Amino acid sequence: MHRREFVAALASGGAVTVAGCSDTDENAEAGIVGETLTLTTTTSTYDTGLVDEVDAAFQDRYGVTVEAVSQGTGAALESARRGDSDVVLVHARSLEDEFLREGYGVNRRDLMFNDFVIVGPEEDPAGIDGTESATEAFRAIAESGSVFVSRGDSSGTHTKELAIWEETESDPGGDWYREAGSGMGQVLTQADQSGGYTLADRGTFISMRSELSIGIRVEGPLEGGPELLANPYGILAVNPAVHENVNYDLALAYIGFLTSREGQELIGSYTVDGEQLFFPEALSDDPNFQQYVPEGWTPEEE
Repeated sequence: MHRREFVAALASGGAVTVAGCSDTDENAEAGIVGETLTLTTTTSTYDTGLVDEVDAAFQDRYGVTVEAVSQGTGAALESARRGDSDVVLVHARSLEDEFLREGYGVNRRDLMFNDFVIVGPEEDPAGIDGTESATEAFRAIAESGSVFVSRGDSSGTHTKELAIWEETESDPGGDWYREAGSGMGQVLTQADQSGGYTLADRGTFISMRSELSIGIRVEGPLEGGPELLANPYGILAVNPAVHENVNYDLALAYIGFLTSREGQELIGSYTVDGEQLFFPEALSDDPNFQQYVPEGWTPEEE
């Protein structure tokens, strides 16, 4: 089966036999069998182990290899701009929209969501425990001069953090505000060691909770907290019209798999210590068609 036939079968929902399922020469020549997909993805999906889980299932089904590169959202999208990625899985809609508007990305889909939480020490020097407003919590941290560890890396989490600071009409700085330039796991460790606060995605915090003494001080919307702390994830392919070298067929197969019933069930059933980390969002009886284009985009923009 040649590549064009394979992708057509995927698009129609048809079954495709690939290497590992049969030993025939014909199946060994299947278009994408043995190929490699480069995925750039946020550290939260990588550090929690979710990417390993879904990639293993995709590789087993289609006889391919996925090379996952863990970066902050900004760096992941920048790699894709250079043509060093085939598909991107990130969580900063404003940055995704910029990527789409510039023509670098196509076929975007809503994939899943969780939320952000504000974590800090048990003694809570800023007095934010149970605060119902993320902006009020940030303002209290700044006014108290309590240590706050920022990702400082243009990641999705850093983008959300900056949006919250903007809401407070504050410009964080000084000895109390520390930009780590690191992934979520390292930032949580630094906040823990310094007795400080940070903004974290719930999934990474849960996956590391047993190693930390800091805890959740302000909840996100999954536990009744402010909607400002919502954390949606999107997946999109790199535009082959911009970068001819990208493996577009395999990128679409990957997007199709993760947004299929099987892929969504894998995401929804993935747990750490019995706790669900991500909530699937791709399948709906009433789909949101705005997910495919930048938010607010209309045909008149052309």
